[in-house]
Parts: sequence; structure tokens; C-alpha cells
Amino acid sequence: MTEIIKAAVLGIVQGLTEFLPVSSSGHIEIVRALLGDKAVGEASILMTVVLHFATAISTVVVFRKEVGEILKGLFQFKYNEHSEFTLKIILSMIPAAFVGMAFEEEIDDLFTKNMLLVGCMLLVTGVLLLLADRAKNTDKSVGFVSALIVGISQAIAILPGISRSGATISTCVLLGIDRSKAARFSFLMVVPLIFGKMAKDLLDGELWSAGVDPVSLIVGFSAAFITGLLACTWMISLVKAANLRWFSWYCFAVGAIAIAAGIYSFSG
Repeated sequence: MTEIIKAAVLGIVQGLTEFLPVSSSGHIEIVRALLGDKAVGEASILMTVVLHFATAISTVVVFRKEVGEILKGLFQFKYNEHSEFTLKIILSMIPAAFVGMAFEEEIDDLFTKNMLLVGCMLLVTGVLLLLADRAKNTDKSVGFVSALIVGISQAIAILPGISRSGATISTCVLLGIDRSKAARFSFLMVVPLIFGKMAKDLLDGELWSAGVDPVSLIVGFSAAFITGLLACTWMISLVKAANLRWFSWYCFAVGAIAIAAGIYSFSG
């Protein structure tokens, strides 16, 4: 399989699973293993950065009004509804930013096609989704305390196999937050982190010499962006309709397969 086709497949998987609550990191690791993707080090990181950048841009497009409000709140320098929402987004970012900077090397070591870990974490995601699907809907908004709790959930979701959107949306819903508001907050809170991580990786300088085909990067970006637009819009309607249980069963099934594959690789 050519590198361009691999990039397209990875882009589609990233675009779909970044927003659907089935763990983009876990699926990327599984697909890379299935495709026999031998990209390591800077080459693998560069492709990951590009794919995440694409889904971040698709989030900005879908939530362009909300992003405008966040920027407005950031530069108005006065306390109002927009600045309050911006402060909640910033507060939610702190746990994941801390974990990402303090344990960067340990986190990178987890992303080594570890099917057993991915499978176990997918089971955790499935349980969270099942609990959230059964929770009652309310009209409650995200508060400062709930923003911090959801931020902690996002930090835990750094583990491959735990869906970031699944964990944060489920946490919001279990805290009694309105489902549509939960989805909006979940998707918006990750955008600054993605841009920050992308800037850090690119400023390190080593990625520029990774030797990845530029065409593959463009194809991967395009595939992730287009599928991300579709998945983001679809996910919002699914959360409102409380249809998370189907993704729960999917996570259980894929998680069991990943665990079996991990055990087989160890025994082999």
C-alpha cells in the first residue's frame, strides 16, 4: 500500500474518530498496526500533528460563532458572558496541559502500537458512554467546578484508547449538564490544546527533517478535515438524541478484539 493511500486512510480514521466517542488515538494505533505502518519518531509525530491540525480546523469551522465569542471574551478585558466562557475553557485546559508537559516522554512511549492497553482503555470508554447514555438530560450549563472536572477527564483521555470526546461529553452529562452544551464545550476545549501542542512540536525543529512526503501530508490533512466536518456535525445530533449506547457496544467489541490481538502478539 502506497504512503499516499495510507495517509488517506489515517486521515479518514482521524477525522471520524476525533469527534465520534470511540478514541481517535486508539483507532490510529490499531490502523497503523493493520497497515504495517513503520513510521516512527519524528515522521510519525509529524503526520499525527498534521491530522490533529486538520480536525482542529474543522472544529473551528463548525463552531466559528463560538470561537469568535471566545476570542471576543479574551480581548475585551471585562467580565461578561463571553469572558466567563473563555475562562472556563482556559480552566479546563490546565489538567491536560500539565500532564502533557510533565509526562511528555512517558506519554509518547504509550503510543507504540500497544494493543493490550488500547483494548483495555476502549472498554473503559464503553462503560463511560453507557453510563452517560442512561443519564437524565437537563438544561444546566458548564460551571467553573464542572469545567475543571471535565478538564481532568480530558487529561486522563490522553491514554490511547480512552476517547477524549467520549470521556469529556460523558463527564459533562454525568454532572447533569445539558447534552448540546456538553458537546459544544467538549469540542471547543481541545482546540487551544491542539494548536499549542502543534506549535511546540513544530518549533522544536526536528519535525522539519522527518522526511515525510509532502503529498502524503496534504492528502492526510484533506481527508481528516473533510471527514472531521461531517463527524463533528453528526456527533452533535447524536449527543442531543442520547444515542451514545451504540458507540458503547462498538468500543466493547473493538476493545475485546484489540485485547485478543495484544495477548496473541505477546504469546507469539
